[in-house]
Amino acid sequence: PFTISVDYIHGTSTGVSAFDRAATVRAMVDSKTKPSDLARPGHIFPLRAMEGGVLRRAGHTEASVDLCKLAGIYPAAVLCEILNLDGSMARIPELMKIAEKFHLKIVTVKALIEYRMQREKLVQRIVTTHLPTSYGEFQVHTYKCDTDGKEHIALTKGEIRSEEPTLVRVHSECLTGDVFHSQRCDCNEQLHTAMKMVEQAGKGVVLYMRQEGRGIGLSNKLKAYKLQDEGMDTVEANEKLGFRPDLRDYGIGAQILRDLGVGKMKLMTNNPKKVVGLHGYGLDIVERIPLEMGPNHVNEKYLQTKRDKMGHFILLEQRRK
Repeated sequence: PFTISVDYIHGTSTGVSAFDRAATVRAMVDSKTKPSDLARPGHIFPLRAMEGGVLRRAGHTEASVDLCKLAGIYPAAVLCEILNLDGSMARIPELMKIAEKFHLKIVTVKALIEYRMQREKLVQRIVTTHLPTSYGEFQVHTYKCDTDGKEHIALTKGEIRSEEPTLVRVHSECLTGDVFHSQRCDCNEQLHTAMKMVEQAGKGVVLYMRQEGRGIGLSNKLKAYKLQDEGMDTVEANEKLGFRPDLRDYGIGAQILRDLGVGKMKLMTNNPKKVVGLHGYGLDIVERIPLEMGPNHVNEKYLQTKRDKMGHFILLEQRRK
């Protein structure tokens, strides 16, 4: 995440020049620098990398810090976006040409993820046992994340083969919906529909990730509910509390799926971000299977916001419950 912008106050002027910015960067990575040496706001925007690096979040911030760690140097880097002549941000094809022209080394976030995933694991399988449910019999596996200690659960059915497409649901924890059958969301119906579909298919995975409230936690989710009662939608409520609309990361989930043997999958989701997030970790999504439950008398605005502001594939023309 972004933090407060800063300028180094010693030997600099306005902070806007390349010289001043370089001085600020050098000061920020100097262990002797104190908070009083930095003016706020400034012209350098510090970013904080997520612990676990690109295996938690496939971002440029994490990639930069990971490269420093792999090189055995201080884990801090400078990010700079390269622009095309029209002012748009250069993408991989343009960057490849620039690297060739100026004899620069280039590495992609995807390549860095692949390198680290071949050598590291951030999750450990704790136990596997048998779980009979009202939908059928599953194997249940618990995993523990090394970076935050959270435990995640996977339900599997049948033999998972990496070369065969596997039916997969990655479901984020929703205590209010999954346990108390809240009408505010469609989480409970999606979870149980996914379990039924895996049972009917005879093979698949339901991965239950401990990412309550799209990553903001239970108490903050309930605070967001209160703001929604006052007229805000789910995105506006998150932003009012100081959060992005969706704080979930898919790196840990991807590691669990790979450990279970998943390579190709038919992903049950309405969320395009989930498709992109899992694909970025080397999982081949051969098909997206919708989980559209239809609105009830309470959650229509919530579903409409997910469709209009978060890009979810939802048809609200379905019957109201």
